[in-house]
Amino acid sequence: MHSSRSNFGSKMGIVLATVGSAVGLGNVWRFPYMVGENGGAAFLLIYIGCILLLGIPGMLAEFIVGRHGKANAVRSYYAISKSKRWSLVGLLGVITSIIILGFYAVVAGWCLQYMYASIAGELSGDASAIQSYFTRMTTHPFLSVFWALVILLLTHGIIRNGVRRGIERASKVFMPVLFVLLVVLVVSACSLPGAVKGVDFLIRPDFSSVHQDTFLEALGQAFFSLSLGTACLCTYASYFKPSTNLWKTSLQIAFLDTFIALLAGFVIFPAAFSVGVSPDSGPALVFITIPNVFQQAFVSLPQLGRMMGILFYALLVLAALTSTISMHEIGTAFFHEELRWSRKNGAWVETAVCSVIAVVCALSVGPCPNLQLIGFSAMDFCDHLTAQYLLPLGALLTCILVGWRVDRVLAEREFVEGSTVGKKIFPVFIWTVRYVCPIAILSIFLHQLNIL
Repeated sequence: MHSSRSNFGSKMGIVLATVGSAVGLGNVWRFPYMVGENGGAAFLLIYIGCILLLGIPGMLAEFIVGRHGKANAVRSYYAISKSKRWSLVGLLGVITSIIILGFYAVVAGWCLQYMYASIAGELSGDASAIQSYFTRMTTHPFLSVFWALVILLLTHGIIRNGVRRGIERASKVFMPVLFVLLVVLVVSACSLPGAVKGVDFLIRPDFSSVHQDTFLEALGQAFFSLSLGTACLCTYASYFKPSTNLWKTSLQIAFLDTFIALLAGFVIFPAAFSVGVSPDSGPALVFITIPNVFQQAFVSLPQLGRMMGILFYALLVLAALTSTISMHEIGTAFFHEELRWSRKNGAWVETAVCSVIAVVCALSVGPCPNLQLIGFSAMDFCDHLTAQYLLPLGALLTCILVGWRVDRVLAEREFVEGSTVGKKIFPVFIWTVRYVCPIAILSIFLHQLNIL
């Protein structure tokens, strides 16, 4: 199977595809409001520290499993552990990714609807009118379902073409376009009157606002942003060539992922401060606050404000697609290799299962509020289950596996392959994965359960 299996065709393809798997709504939607709610630059510095000290080692642990296994997540975890019990960690990642893709497609669909609404000029009026628009959209019996299915079908069309002609080719187009859109939006936002206050918010730390929760929130965002615990990085690493430098690749991905999140902050906060909008508007920042911000910021040039809205939501759609592609691939690879279905059939099964979850989630926050599980809407339940339980558990077990169960010589060989400095860094890596990462992940887990 290994010899007939496709690989990424170039180093650029590896970096762009894997960065794309990490870059998503977590960078452009979740990261800015997390920064806004936790004091700006102080949170940013703590977040960067978490990426360097914990995110990169966690990423490398998944890379080691995936490249060694050269297979889907289930088979890769078995290959490196020689244990069916540890292969269940890979299965956990597959299940987690399917659930996340199901409800993530709903939010991505909202972005697509907002891009369409921006083009059609429907996002107009005061803040209450925009709030009403969001409510009408989410409660419409078919609208959220329709756009979620569109996102899944777009993703399916890319995945069914394979690794090089599908994932890699799409990443080489999407990621540069995403970056260009971000730069255009940053220049426009930072040129607004009063935007300097938003820039200061991001570059001048105020540690008086830092508390215990700030560290845990930054740690959680670091793991969330890098897609740790979903078997995504493991699956992509299975397509790496043997000569791929894992250490260098992890640094490039972490840098680009953080840089894109930072650029998103330089779009949102200068624009928000320029019109006096609070930076801690929370999850509603993108769908309710930002349309109003663009209208107010460009009140004398309404067509420019409209264009900013179109570009911003086009950016969100691209960011969402780069993540849905990676999550779809996890399940597709599993169905294709473990159940021995054709890749196209495996992709259709993945799309069908995620579509069912997406439909139920979309209806649960709109026309069918009685679609609930243990007191949560289906949408909130999927979010709660994955974020608070499955993601931390998957990341924790991967660190324990690589740190304690995998033969040290094998782990070092994978780590050092293709690197000139890997042998010197490996002892630090293995110590971090054995002790620091598990403690940090347990802290997130206990904090989310309100125990810590």
